[in-house]
Amino acid sequence: MDPLQAADPSLLLARLHQLRDQIGYHNHRYHVLDAPEITDDAYDALFRELQELEQAHPEWITPDSPTQRVGTAPLEGFAKVVHRVAMLSIDTVADVAEFHRRVSEGLGASEIDYAAEPKIDGVAVSLIYRDGVLVQAATRGDGREGEEVTAQARTIQSLPLRLLGAGHPERLEVRGEIFMRLDAFERLNAALLERGEKRVFANPRNAAAGSLRQLDPRITAQRPLQLYCHGVGEGIAADWPTTHAQMMARFREWGLPTCPDAEVVRGVEGCRAYYQKLESMRDQLPYEIDGMVFKVNDLASRERLGFVARAPRWAAACKFPSREALTTVEGIDIQVGRTGALTPVARLAPVGVGGVTVTNATLHNFEELARKDVRVGDTVRVRRAGDVIPEVVEVVLAQRPADAVEIPLPTACPECGGAVARSEGEVVIRCVAGFSCPAQLKGAICHFASRKAMNIDGLGEERVELLLAQGLIADVADLYQLHTRSEPLVALERMGEKSVTNLLAAIEASRERDLARFLFALGIRDVGEATAASLARHFGSIAAVMEAGEDELQGVADVGPVAAGRVWHFFREARNRALVNRLLAEPGTGWHQATLRVVADGHPLAGATVVLTGTLAAWTRQEAKARLEGLGAKVSGSLSKRTRYLIAGESPGSKLAQAQALGVEILDESALLALVQGHALA
Repeated sequence: MDPLQAADPSLLLARLHQLRDQIGYHNHRYHVLDAPEITDDAYDALFRELQELEQAHPEWITPDSPTQRVGTAPLEGFAKVVHRVAMLSIDTVADVAEFHRRVSEGLGASEIDYAAEPKIDGVAVSLIYRDGVLVQAATRGDGREGEEVTAQARTIQSLPLRLLGAGHPERLEVRGEIFMRLDAFERLNAALLERGEKRVFANPRNAAAGSLRQLDPRITAQRPLQLYCHGVGEGIAADWPTTHAQMMARFREWGLPTCPDAEVVRGVEGCRAYYQKLESMRDQLPYEIDGMVFKVNDLASRERLGFVARAPRWAAACKFPSREALTTVEGIDIQVGRTGALTPVARLAPVGVGGVTVTNATLHNFEELARKDVRVGDTVRVRRAGDVIPEVVEVVLAQRPADAVEIPLPTACPECGGAVARSEGEVVIRCVAGFSCPAQLKGAICHFASRKAMNIDGLGEERVELLLAQGLIADVADLYQLHTRSEPLVALERMGEKSVTNLLAAIEASRERDLARFLFALGIRDVGEATAASLARHFGSIAAVMEAGEDELQGVADVGPVAAGRVWHFFREARNRALVNRLLAEPGTGWHQATLRVVADGHPLAGATVVLTGTLAAWTRQEAKARLEGLGAKVSGSLSKRTRYLIAGESPGSKLAQAQALGVEILDESALLALVQGHALA
């Protein structure tokens, strides 16, 4: 009989827990602290003993066991994850002095400590721990909704599956960055080439993102991914550290890796000194960075400063100057966007710029092309603006060949042959053919289906081109008739039965989008998400928006004269009205009316200043904000004597004590629901 089966189960189970604790400790020493205490052979012996115990008693295997890092069977797809606390972006500033001025004014203090850290070029991730055990990992996505990558994240050796120490919150969301070290990136590409792969990763960020999004976690397990943790989404309790630096120290006690190059600095001079230090050592760092992030160190001060629509007021990013390289122009193509804009794009001899191979660079418009005098055959200086978008900086005239070819202004659209024109006061040349231009039509449909618009998953550029080419659609309204043409869809190349089913389900789900997203999806020039949301809140229905005059449109908050004119003219065109009316005729849609509207002044929330804190079970923070604003409330990020209500969810943090000190009325979630129910329009 196997001695493992014959032994006292309670003793074996105790040994199993001991082995897991020991292996977790030594993993942390090796992969995070880079200070191993035992030899590889000794570690391997512990690991083999644990494997044997789990093989003998598979009922004892748990997701946080070190043996579960090796990767599970491939997934069929990535599940969607809604972030209970949105993963906001951080605003970039040209000079930290302006950021410091705003923070100082907001706090009424001049001496501010900042947590300074490198802005690592990786993949933002949310990690959920329950009672110290990792239960979910998700990508940032659009900030509100990401993809679950728990099985893939478990394979990262520096990520603790169970937190060390004690005192962990019942639910803790850790925010961090998954990345790949430069030396590991080079080794990975070399291995791919050695295996005969035709394509390698362009940069460490792409390598990290591609590795994390492998449906087969066993492939992710073979990739050298690393993690640094830098913040908390939710889970802050009353006994939580009071500063960011203390919070990072607590993370390290729990085995969560943090960036060793982070520091606490004071004021503008401290920030500038850190910038210069990091810039000087940039090429010696083991990972790719594109700048740094400064965050107010004191957590209570962060609560006071609050947030703007898409970013915290207490944090800012500073980018390094873009990296540049020389290459030659092999051609100049003209691309046509969804609004008809003709954009010249330089086709370049491939060149590495800041870790990325660049083959195309924007020339913005023809006025810019003429100003820089870029010609085919020229040697040009190329830069990745913001380390992302390649652009031509200048021509090296000393190296211009005698046969360099100048590109004239276009007299016709390169896509449809239609007329082009330049509006007064604009530098952009546009095709005036509208949706009869295939490039504009394709762009309009892609925009309509995009994540921030109708969010029709699976309807990307290639698939839109295919549907148009086969005559299955001629505009966005035709998308909602595709369910009657499933047989021709299945017959299309790369469109199997499962793909068609998923696409039709995504189109059906898009019927539930609200008026704000519908207005944005229509692709009206100069109408972004914020403007569309303002129009939806103000008018409450698509019919009211369509019939509004220019003066009435300009009276909407956040809608300027240009956007108002664009909206008015859009709905005056017969083609556009016909298309919108066809869409409105679709059954079961939420496009006709806003999800919420402002009610009469007599409502208890009308005109009240409200502050949200903690986590709500029923809604995300953004959903709660939208509902409150829809009932006439003003939602603020900071408390004052003028605050009417503090809505306190789970783990409310320091705002609860501030509200009590100020005498602000505090409502729990049940009280909030009692106020809101019956007043929100479906």
